[in-house]
Amino acid sequence: MTEHAFHQHEADSPGSHQAAHDAGPGLSGNGDGRGIRDAAALWDERYRSKPQIWSGKPNPQLVREAGGLRAGHALDLGCGEGADAIWLAQHGWTVTAVDVSTVALERAHGHEKAALARESVHAAEGAIASRIRWQQADLEEWQPDGSYDLVTSQFLHSQELAWQRPLKTAAAAVKPGGTLLVVGHHPDRLPPWGGGHTTHEMFYTGEQLVQELGLDGPDWQVEVQTSRERPVTGPDGQHATIADVVVRASRLT
Repeated sequence: MTEHAFHQHEADSPGSHQAAHDAGPGLSGNGDGRGIRDAAALWDERYRSKPQIWSGKPNPQLVREAGGLRAGHALDLGCGEGADAIWLAQHGWTVTAVDVSTVALERAHGHEKAALARESVHAAEGAIASRIRWQQADLEEWQPDGSYDLVTSQFLHSQELAWQRPLKTAAAAVKPGGTLLVVGHHPDRLPPWGGGHTTHEMFYTGEQLVQELGLDGPDWQVEVQTSRERPVTGPDGQHATIADVVVRASRLT
């Protein structure tokens, strides 16, 4: 979620605290609680502050870890402006893409239509349009209406939302034989800028993820648990090397 509070021009995936009511074409909701509306207003304001927040490119760890998976039904938690969901759809996945912000989802829907326009052959086949459902929902309360072959959460970091509950929901949404992919900033390898917008509790290590989500139990096989360095560029052109926590696990039963 706060991937780009740190480096505004890197990969696309805010993973944000989410809200729920009808949000326009291609979008759906599941409630209208006051707290949900407050969260939605907060994130809508953040998105309105700039014409584009994220890079428009899929997150690199998603491409690396999901690129070899057989396409099926995917859930993208905190889809932001849609780059991950569109990349998945372009690679054959049927995607439910969830975020708090109506503004973000409307942009994502627009990016989807632009991708279709650029790929006229795929557009004729409905390759993307028929494969993404944009949904507005509060991840603190939201429950999926089914199970998925892939559940991906990229950089679910927020001062407004503890990561434990939504990521447990994510794990529970993986069907037997399916894959859970969680990527986040390593708490000991954060960029030097943006410190005033973060707290240590927002972040997690691979070990914390595995333990908190019960991935070390008999129902799961952890296939990747690592930390990967990568260079990033800050909002004022600063350069740093950070580390991504990457956990990929398969549900056995």
